[in-house]
Amino acid sequence: MIKHIVCFKLRPGESVEEAVRVLKSMEGKVPSAEKIEVGADFLHSPRSYDIILQVWLSGRDDLDAYQRDEYHCSVVKKHMHAVVETSVAVDYDLEE
Repeated sequence: MIKHIVCFKLRPGESVEEAVRVLKSMEGKVPSAEKIEVGADFLHSPRSYDIILQVWLSGRDDLDAYQRDEYHCSVVKKHMHAVVETSVAVDYDLEE
């Protein structure tokens, strides 16, 4: 099992709620994603990111499929690239 985590810091004035909605819209539309969890930061400290995305995938082949998925690329990535100032990601194997 692979876990894909991305933290997003949005550009000033961009809607956290809309970005969360777009990220959550992958549920049921991206077959390689077994589980998707999205959360918005409430602390708003100087080092905080605005949103976290966590995706569980069965293996590395599914991670590759997720990265190339039509809905993920044409809807989600398109929106997030337009509103994100910066992001960080971690992909790791839950069995290791």
